[in-house]
Amino acid sequence: MLSNRLVKHFGAAAAAATLVGAANAAVVTWNCNLVIPNNIDGQYINVETQVAASAAGLAAGWDLNPYGTSTTAMSWFAAAAPSGCVMGLGQGGTTSAVASLSAGTLVSAASTFGNTASSVTAGGWVLNSANYFGFRFLGADALTHYGFGQMTIGATMGVRTLNFVSFQTTAATGINVIPAPGAIALLGLAGLCGRRRR
Repeated sequence: MLSNRLVKHFGAAAAAATLVGAANAAVVTWNCNLVIPNNIDGQYINVETQVAASAAGLAAGWDLNPYGTSTTAMSWFAAAAPSGCVMGLGQGGTTSAVASLSAGTLVSAASTFGNTASSVTAGGWVLNSANYFGFRFLGADALTHYGFGQMTIGATMGVRTLNFVSFQTTAATGINVIPAPGAIALLGLAGLCGRRRR
């Protein structure tokens, strides 16, 4: 009897995970775990080909370039149009800059894009925490795609790691910032495992 219930529960969880996967079928996630050095080059990143390098010529068609030598701010260099990061006040920032976005934020054509320095006060980035940013880029199909990434900031803005980037493979389609890839499926499985035995 207990084994039948478990089979049903695990079957339901698998179905839920499949539905989550189907809903996100057009989203690609790259778990890159790139340290962004505190120097003038940073990392040149092509999110579609999953290539990163310390020089633009080594990452053909790069989309993102976080860099900077400051311990109080991180800068972003502009890639070919229409690339750019979501600008705004972010999580309590006081100046328009590359914004640290809250979970659930939609990155789409309605967002404002640009590339400037971001800090705790400009853009609302949070020290000793995972921060999320949105971006758009010109895909290999020559169309605009939208994405977001997770950047962990350390004790200063000069200590940073790009954990992952996710983007829509379908052009001109918005994407919502989510805490981590597959988080919904994992929450479902955690709830299943946390059920009390009778």
